[in-house]
Amino acid sequence: MSKEKLSKAAAHLPEHGPVDENGREILLSLKNVDITFGKGDNAVKAVKNASFDIYKGETFSLVGESGSGKTTIGRAVIRVNPCAAGEIQYKGVRISGKTKRSLDRDIIRNIQMVFQDPAASLNERATVDYIISEGLYNFHLYKNEEDRIQKVEKIVEEVGLLPEHLTRYPHEFSGGQRQRIGLARAMVMEPELVIADEPISALDVSIRAQVLNLLKKFQVERDVTYLFIAHDLSIVRFISDRIGVIYKGDIVEIADAEELFDYPLHPYTRSLISAIPIPDPILEKNKVLFTYDPSVHDYTEDKPELVDIGHGHLIFGNKKEIEEYRAIREKNVPLKSITIAEPGETVEKVEEEDIWSAEQFMINTPIHDTGSKWYTFLSFLLPPLGFIGGLIFRKFKHIRNWKACKKGAIAGLITLGSILALFGILLLLAVM
Repeated sequence: MSKEKLSKAAAHLPEHGPVDENGREILLSLKNVDITFGKGDNAVKAVKNASFDIYKGETFSLVGESGSGKTTIGRAVIRVNPCAAGEIQYKGVRISGKTKRSLDRDIIRNIQMVFQDPAASLNERATVDYIISEGLYNFHLYKNEEDRIQKVEKIVEEVGLLPEHLTRYPHEFSGGQRQRIGLARAMVMEPELVIADEPISALDVSIRAQVLNLLKKFQVERDVTYLFIAHDLSIVRFISDRIGVIYKGDIVEIADAEELFDYPLHPYTRSLISAIPIPDPILEKNKVLFTYDPSVHDYTEDKPELVDIGHGHLIFGNKKEIEEYRAIREKNVPLKSITIAEPGETVEKVEEEDIWSAEQFMINTPIHDTGSKWYTFLSFLLPPLGFIGGLIFRKFKHIRNWKACKKGAIAGLITLGSILALFGILLLLAVM
């Protein structure tokens, strides 16, 4: 950028960002961003024409497989990765490229990042006290030493650590505790936007829930906005307001969390949802994965673009695909994402009643939906009552119980029919 243009650039961030047509404040905006590594023939375009907005106070999740460009975008927002094209705006002010020193300090102060590997992101030679205080020192965000100590001890307690931990070093902590230190380091700056780059992928399941609860707690108490980067859709569903799906550098779908799970229009999104594990070994064993094949798209002539098809749903495709996606969405019928095949069945023979969407396994499955053998046994003895009970179970999404009743009732009817047929034959022989 020339000195003349730089002199006209903003010196500080405004108090509020621009407002969209729905009255939401746009905090962060990516506009046709390309990010390239290498030069000449060895250049690799990691992110292509990425565009999306993040609204103040929301959690926007960016989901995709390893190498899709998620972290690259996150690092571009904190200006570690430069943009080859396009620009990144924060509160309507361009923050990509060269900026004034005063604006640079505002950006660092307002945008913080929690890294995926807590061990690699912490200075092993520094105490926890210094690690958390470093931002306070650099920006002098304290009145005196007593105020600094008070701020550090308060944030440490809020993330679930103890004041005595401040004199220790990172190697003395577990992975979950180190991630809490990284979270405390970011939150002590009181940022408006936090980029959480897979902050729970290296943690145990029980610790994951604690860290996610911490993130939600800070969002409620401090009105923090999150760009949450992850590869696991089952996790981001419960913490996200909106979700963006990225595949090999292309943003292929953006929608509200529930909208995306009910209407996963892009085949890559469907493949991610179908890969979500089902907490039932039998169902998981019989699950038929939906595999994404990029060759189904023909973009030789009609080039794709990210288009809003209504309902706050943006989808990546050419004109023909967009019309197909729009027609499917306008039917307003939720799409089935997970297919369960009965043992020995092929995918083609799976009945419609055995196809269920992901949320029926992950969210709406009741605690008492155990598929107990007692339901099978009782339905075997009383087939009509078994069918009635099964229909009631099915209505309330007790899927395992319904299948147990159906299995017992069918076996009972077959057995009862066989007995009646045998009795009829014996009666006929007696009369003759």
